[in-house]
Amino acid sequence: MFTGLVQTTGRIVHLERLGEERRVRIEAPFAADLRRGESVAVDGVCLTVTRRADAWFEAVVSPETLSRTTLALRAPRDRVNLERALRAGDRLGGHIVQGHVDGVGVVEAMRPEGTGARTRVRFPAALSDCIVMKGSIAVDGVSLTVADVRGRCFEVALIPETLEITRLREYAPGTAVNLEVDIMGRYVVEYLRGQAAGSRSGPAVTRDDLTRHGFAGKEGTR
Repeated sequence: MFTGLVQTTGRIVHLERLGEERRVRIEAPFAADLRRGESVAVDGVCLTVTRRADAWFEAVVSPETLSRTTLALRAPRDRVNLERALRAGDRLGGHIVQGHVDGVGVVEAMRPEGTGARTRVRFPAALSDCIVMKGSIAVDGVSLTVADVRGRCFEVALIPETLEITRLREYAPGTAVNLEVDIMGRYVVEYLRGQAAGSRSGPAVTRDDLTRHGFAGKEGTR
């Protein structure tokens, strides 16, 4: 489990095909402290350390992960967001992030806002019920608060600290990003779907359902 508070960035130094899998070697500041079998979030994707040295660690990326995340698009020299797994007793400063990517979004706009920036991301239709105003979402592993939702796009505000520590400052229109919705929100949606399935036919849950039960604000409000 992770918090979405990315600790640093690393750099991919080697990629190797292993049949349908890929072995990735990542240069990381904390590599010397890792142990085999540990979990590390790489751009929000939970990977298991298979080997490490003082300056790098390796992990094997499964075909399933390659098909559902942006890791299939990565190349040597690319930077990635890194977060080590949460330890018992650590502060949960962001929100609960599992490292299980729900879908890939695309950056539509990135503009300055105050001392930070504001980013608009288009998300897959399948995530529509789980992305709500003021809810949490992990973008490439970074815990962010949804500032606005309009149709199939959401916006997030990026503070200077986030821009400095993560690679989000490199975003531009067309950048593909890993998205993981808030696990608590996902459970709420599944609960409401179950309730609705027993009382009516048609769509199992709508944004009106979420608003009526107090889990979402009205679309387009700020």
